[in-house]
Amino acid sequence: MSTPTPSVFEERLDAALQAMQNCQKEKAVKSCSLCEFYIGCETRRAYVQAVYDSMSKGETGGFEF
Repeated sequence: MSTPTPSVFEERLDAALQAMQNCQKEKAVKSCSLCEFYIGCETRRAYVQAVYDSMSKGETGGFEF
């Protein structure tokens, strides 16, 4: 099983960030924590996962900083 190139992780992160920012604009909030749907929000969960994947480059375990 091959690991996607780092650029794939960055693309996913950019897309998730854009989706989260669009959602914040639609709901007129500056932070997800101010949103009534904060707990259980799929958009936020996808963003957090994209950040994790970008940092770990798809590997389980530690991060490369």
